[in-house]
Amino acid sequence: MKNILIASKKSEAVETIKDFLSNSYLIDTASSNKTSLDLFTQKKYDFLFIDLGFLETEDEEIDYKKQLKQYWQIFPDAEIIILSSQQDIRDAVDAVKAGASDYLTFPVKLEDIIYVVERIEQHSKMRSELLYLRNFMLTTDTVFQVKTNSPLMREVFNNVRSVAHTDSTVLLTGETGTGKGFIAKLIHQYSLRAQNQFISVHCGAIPDNLLESDLFGHEKGAFTGAVRRKPGKFEIADGGTIFLDEVGTVSTSMQIKLLQVLQDKMFYRVGGELPVKSDVRIIAATNSDLSAMSEEGSFRTDLYYRLNVFQIEMPPLRDRLEDITLLMEVILKRLNRFNNKEIFDVHPEVLEAFNEYDWPGNIRELENLLERAHILETTQVLTPKSFPIRLFKEKYKKYVSTVDTNKTLEAVRKIEIERLERDYLNEMLSKFNGKINLTAKAAGIGERQLHKLMIKYNLKKENHKNKSE
Repeated sequence: MKNILIASKKSEAVETIKDFLSNSYLIDTASSNKTSLDLFTQKKYDFLFIDLGFLETEDEEIDYKKQLKQYWQIFPDAEIIILSSQQDIRDAVDAVKAGASDYLTFPVKLEDIIYVVERIEQHSKMRSELLYLRNFMLTTDTVFQVKTNSPLMREVFNNVRSVAHTDSTVLLTGETGTGKGFIAKLIHQYSLRAQNQFISVHCGAIPDNLLESDLFGHEKGAFTGAVRRKPGKFEIADGGTIFLDEVGTVSTSMQIKLLQVLQDKMFYRVGGELPVKSDVRIIAATNSDLSAMSEEGSFRTDLYYRLNVFQIEMPPLRDRLEDITLLMEVILKRLNRFNNKEIFDVHPEVLEAFNEYDWPGNIRELENLLERAHILETTQVLTPKSFPIRLFKEKYKKYVSTVDTNKTLEAVRKIEIERLERDYLNEMLSKFNGKINLTAKAAGIGERQLHKLMIKYNLKKENHKNKSE
């Protein structure tokens, strides 16, 4: 059953909604905005009925999007229904425009609740159909449809489709920041265990003396401070999937315990004497060469082979530059929602720098750079001034190259003049958003001459237009 939270001081309205929905939904109530937010952090609520007054602030103009964002930052998919008095309908409509799903007015009427419930059921049905289609896609020969322009990533997604519905152990390899965690979640989402827990453990971030207790739990009195029995991640993930990130960092003693779980499907709590059965699928990830580590003796060979049943190699971002635009669209959409901005594009010079940059931090670095620029940017397009200057060093390296002394002075002069001419026109077109008449006028040339030069240097006005216009 889905969870609903009713946050209102109007007891009559709360009871009316509860009476009508309690047979189909699990319902909690809150009498203040603080209590409502506290409950949201403790349980996943699919729908929130909330008093308009709970969203009010001392500001003269209330930013409802900012107020609603407090809940979306916890659960982005939560449907929010505003509860309002008749005289505050205009404000309720403003809240809907800010992203709320609908509103009800006091006194709450049965027919209004029915209308909202029907929308809830319709929304639930659409999500169920989407889940069905996704599962159907995995059981047919349909190509796994995740947006990518990269042949390397298409191969990754095809591998995900092949292994997801099995129970095989998966080893994700590749550099830090390439999206191994995302792929692990994707495998779980399309597996037969999707309705159960997905537990992620960053092995390198937990001290070795605490990692055993974190993974396998402990009995009361097992060590100083163990005042009660504590279940570990393998127990919590029972029937689901556990993701062991940076598995190459675990100690030799912990490797032995992981090997036992993989071989015998059982483990012992710290201080425990009875075995605990483990029905958990393991997905491991590493940016280290486990094969080389096993050869040199720092990683157990038998554990390596147990983990490496099905390996998926994640390509670095520099090898899939054709996906940068798609990745930016996803990241900017998320940033717009959380930062209350409307930025949907980047300046052509930034995109050019992105395509020439080496991306040592991969997708994680791209996310960080875009988030920083999103905070600094004051226009609707991310411009070069919002990014670190190091991004543009690669672009200008070619200008610092040594002179080709095998060419004549006339030939070198011609090459450099054409380079400057091309870059000048590129900048001017960007400055005037691809408008030919304004660019030609500012450059001091005719429109016909500008067209000829654009053809010569393969410059297209469409690449310099702001999408916001």
